[in-house]
Amino acid sequence: MKDGQHITLGIETSCDETAVAVLADGCHILSNIISSQIDIHRTYGGVVPEIASRHHLQNINVVFAEAVEHAGISLQDVDEIAVAPGPGLAGALLMGTAFAKAVAFAAGKPLVAVHHIQAHIMAGLIERPDIKPPFVALVVSGGHTHLIACDDYNRFRILGQTRDDAAGEVFDKVARVLDLGYPGGPAIDIASETGNSGAVAFKRVHLEKGSLDFSFSGIKTAAINYIHTQRQKGLDVDAADVAASFQAAVVDVLVDKSMMAVSGLRSPVLVLAGGVASNRLLRRNIKAACEAAGVDLCIPSPVLCTDNAAMVACAAYHKRRQGFYADLYLDVWPRLSIETDLGLLDAKNIKLI
Repeated sequence: MKDGQHITLGIETSCDETAVAVLADGCHILSNIISSQIDIHRTYGGVVPEIASRHHLQNINVVFAEAVEHAGISLQDVDEIAVAPGPGLAGALLMGTAFAKAVAFAAGKPLVAVHHIQAHIMAGLIERPDIKPPFVALVVSGGHTHLIACDDYNRFRILGQTRDDAAGEVFDKVARVLDLGYPGGPAIDIASETGNSGAVAFKRVHLEKGSLDFSFSGIKTAAINYIHTQRQKGLDVDAADVAASFQAAVVDVLVDKSMMAVSGLRSPVLVLAGGVASNRLLRRNIKAACEAAGVDLCIPSPVLCTDNAAMVACAAYHKRRQGFYADLYLDVWPRLSIETDLGLLDAKNIKLI
């Protein structure tokens, strides 16, 4: 039984993790069950959307039952059902959203829709509930690289974003060419630990003066061309050195732009979020920069950086406090912008990325 606590059940299926979590009062994790498909997609070197959707369908009931049992509650103890209808892979989003609507209808519980990136940002607040908006967030993952002004728990402004590849995407592509395997982010991180970050001079791309946007396609191409050129000359490629040099260049830009955003908005807090937030060099360097600038840095534990349902439940907890509920007509939006008001989900209010 919940003993007076406010219970939120979150569901997440935006990509290749089938996840269900139960949170009490927006920050106490009662369960956080994640079924990963990494081993399935490793064979293909990346996520295959159709396969991801099929495995969500196979796994969702089992993951849901385990989450409820592990939390020690019944479905009647739950105050609302939360789901992220976008952005993400269309088929994957449909699995989670349809399941969430079915559970909400069957149990007679309210349904709350949250943006996937908003959920990543809120992940940090699970372990740091003392942090309150306004603040700046850097969201870095396989599909997103954003600097976001969080004006309130449910109001967000994009300060800067990638103009081409996301940071996690270029990690995956360079790791593939280096034969480091999938997923590329952790592989690059591990290989870099024994490499020389100054071995290869990769350019740091900052774009025009004052811009908070990112561009990683150039450094991706430079790294891949360097690897191919060395091999064509019959020269050995030191994977650790290339990985370390490449990683350092990407991290330098992420840190520099984040500190520009914090300084420009005079934000006392920076929240780091997304799967790439697990990268050890990024965590070290951004922590050092924030300490030097007197900025409070919030970084979730690694398990809360990757896709999970606890972050969805946390975001929904704050949305429902302002009366933002969805209905059973909720659709999915694979290219949904975080600047869309999910309390008013209809065609005229939707912004796409």
